Amino acid sequence: MAGSSPHRGSAPDALRRTLGVTDAVVIGLGAMIGAGIFAALAPAARAAGSGLLLGLALAAVVAYCNATSSARLAARYPASGGTYVYGRERLGDFWGYLAGWAFVVGKTASCAAMALTFGAYAWPGQAHAVAVAAVVALTAVNYAGVRKSALLGRVIVAVVLAVLAAVVVAALTSDAVEFGRLDVGSDATAGGVFEAAGLLFFAFAGYARVATLGEEVRDPARTVRRAIPLALGITLAVYVAVAVAVLAVLGPNGLAEASAPLSEAARAGGAEWLVPVVRLGAALAALGALLALILGVSRTVLAMSRDRHLPPALAAVHPRFAVPHRAELLVGAVVAVVAATGDVRAAIGFSSFGVLVYYAVANASAWTLAPDEGRPPRLVPAVGLAGCLVLAFALPASSVLAGAGVLALGAGVYAGARVVRRARGAR
Repeated sequence: MAGSSPHRGSAPDALRRTLGVTDAVVIGLGAMIGAGIFAALAPAARAAGSGLLLGLALAAVVAYCNATSSARLAARYPASGGTYVYGRERLGDFWGYLAGWAFVVGKTASCAAMALTFGAYAWPGQAHAVAVAAVVALTAVNYAGVRKSALLGRVIVAVVLAVLAAVVVAALTSDAVEFGRLDVGSDATAGGVFEAAGLLFFAFAGYARVATLGEEVRDPARTVRRAIPLALGITLAVYVAVAVAVLAVLGPNGLAEASAPLSEAARAGGAEWLVPVVRLGAALAALGALLALILGVSRTVLAMSRDRHLPPALAAVHPRFAVPHRAELLVGAVVAVVAATGDVRAAIGFSSFGVLVYYAVANASAWTLAPDEGRPPRLVPAVGLAGCLVLAFALPASSVLAGAGVLALGAGVYAGARVVRRARGAR
């Protein structure tokens, strides 16, 4: 069901188009690099063993298809909300709602995971308290305007990339490096590789931040289509370099058992001086990911509130800062509560399931585009849709059951709201 492109440029609740290509790329990098390098490598190695790089390649293929579909749709529908908007316009109201629900719930868990990762590296003994403080501080930064968020994200990304480059150089030039550890052995199974790909997809999903900010970028038809593949390409190059370096030093078993893989790779490579630097880089990476995640979730809440799938009061835009301030405050409060009580490891699989469902809707939406609407080659959304579904159900059973339960709850809320609206209309 094709709909018309939303235009909010002159509406009183419109957001300002202030972000260029570089800003959008940095926001995507901050979300992806922070989440993946420091949170997903070890769990993926436990699943895939020596097949870790195969899992990374599979996740990258699915991510590329999703990024291409999202970029074409974002150029067509440059409004806040990302796949929530695309599913609503192309497939119908329910599919847009389901995508938005999956994104908000899954990424709220991701926010908490990144906050706890920051707390664990910054002050291990007080991880929960530090995590809550980080959420409060970054919510305040986002409240002050998206340009300030993009500027802070640029600084964080630059520091993290420098730290990761130092780790790669130190590992690959050390006496501990053995490239034979990169070979795929008999421990690698198809199921393990698919599970690892699903977990690593959690790390690639940051390009969604670019699409969800579609209402705040200048010339979205050009900016979004350039920013998404650029951010994904840079991230993939970084992931491959770091994964190869860490595997070559620690081996698949050492990586799987590592609680802080990059720190342990630096130590094993004889660069003990680099360990505290890696801790700082990990903390900043988690901080950058949290910054971008809060941005994306609040913009999806804004879009769903505009359509009354969430309380309409959350659609308010601050008259001075031009941000969805009520949505940001609500998201920050919920994330703070989860960060105060939750567990970082359980969040990754749960978040991956929700995000894969979200992108399945994006690929299905891109399939419906006509050639004159910028439709990608049909193989791209087809592979993306199939890949999302396969990886979602290859995740650990606990993640699949929890994710499916949350989606069912969301569908029930949607159905209940429709019944209430019809009853009111009949009066």
